[in-house]
Amino acid sequence: MILLIWSAERAVECAQVIERTLDQPVRIVSNLDNACEELKSGMYSAVLVDQWIYENSPSKADFVFQHLGSAAAIIVNFAISANDRVVRTVKTSLEQRRREMEMARRQACSALTLELKDELTALALCCGTCLDDPTLPAVTVEQLKRIEQIGKEIELKLQPVQKREAVAGAQA
Repeated sequence: MILLIWSAERAVECAQVIERTLDQPVRIVSNLDNACEELKSGMYSAVLVDQWIYENSPSKADFVFQHLGSAAAIIVNFAISANDRVVRTVKTSLEQRRREMEMARRQACSALTLELKDELTALALCCGTCLDDPTLPAVTVEQLKRIEQIGKEIELKLQPVQKREAVAGAQA
């Protein structure tokens, strides 16, 4: 969903064009106070703010921007922008936000993988060593195999998507 902060009569027309073109619902509010309320109650992929509203209340606009979550903040000068230009701007911003979120996800996975790599290796070694003991009861062997499998699943989830797909394809 997209939040459009614009008080002009053309806001409805612009919202309809965005909805049709990007296949996302658009919620219209006329001021920054209403935008704050909307952001509390819903998840948005983008928040479009009329440049005039932004420039007249920069501190309120900054407050709104601090509460966007993962939404893309887009300031548009609606006075000089045709609807098709607004749509292109939103589309570009959404694609940029998607790329940024993907990069952040990859970096988080890499950091977590580096942090947990030694522990997962130790878990696998402990399980492997214990499973070599022929005196273990069958129930314990099954539990250790399950722990080992969970460790492998965690390791797989932490791998980059491309490597995960290659490993999954090789196992199939």
